[in-house]
Amino acid sequence: MRKALALSLCALFLGGCASDPADRDISGTWINQVAIDAAAKGGPLREALQSYGPNLEWDVNTKASQARYTNGFENVEGKVLAEESGSWKIDFYGSSASTLSRDGKQLLQEANDNEPEQVFDRPKEPAPEGAPLGANFERALYSAYLGGEWKIVNGPGEGGTVLFQSNGQVMGLPGADRYALCLAGDCASMSGGYDNLWLQLNGQGNPWIFARDGKQLEIFQTINASQADEVPSLTPGTRQWLLEKQ
Repeated sequence: MRKALALSLCALFLGGCASDPADRDISGTWINQVAIDAAAKGGPLREALQSYGPNLEWDVNTKASQARYTNGFENVEGKVLAEESGSWKIDFYGSSASTLSRDGKQLLQEANDNEPEQVFDRPKEPAPEGAPLGANFERALYSAYLGGEWKIVNGPGEGGTVLFQSNGQVMGLPGADRYALCLAGDCASMSGGYDNLWLQLNGQGNPWIFARDGKQLEIFQTINASQADEVPSLTPGTRQWLLEKQ
């Protein structure tokens, strides 16, 4: 009995020691699931992203000493330096640095002078191989924020059902076959504090402003308050659709 117990304890300790390097390795894709969960409660989208961002997705390859992240506007590449005390330093070619570490099944990005502490998880349904950086976050966000069936309560196609797919396709919304949510960058700055999305049909589209309140989604036409030679400044115009989640 004692011999069996000793062997079991030995195997346990050896297994733990053997798994330590893997437990510390941060290679792979990580998404800001905390921001997605906050958005999924049904409030303003960019408010949730700003509260738990700004970074949305990391892609790390420690063997190749490469790391990159996206904040929804820009993709930033850096170099993975040697691991120290369970953490990995990501150097962005002399301009700045981030420190990453594993905490069980999560990736932690330590707070610094420029950004707060942020937490990342593995994507539950990874994007297809070869997808661009940020695709995993977008798919998870689209599914959580707009997934399920929406009924057109008011507007063109009234009474119909709309389905927003995680790959950016939309079904049942008259005049649109694809959509994209604005996460950050130019599309966000030109619409001030309003959330906006892009709707297109056969490759041609326009920006629309939307407001999410629980199970209701309002989509408005946009009014550009700027002159023709100025940066667009979009505000809500006539409401085109009122959708209700079923």
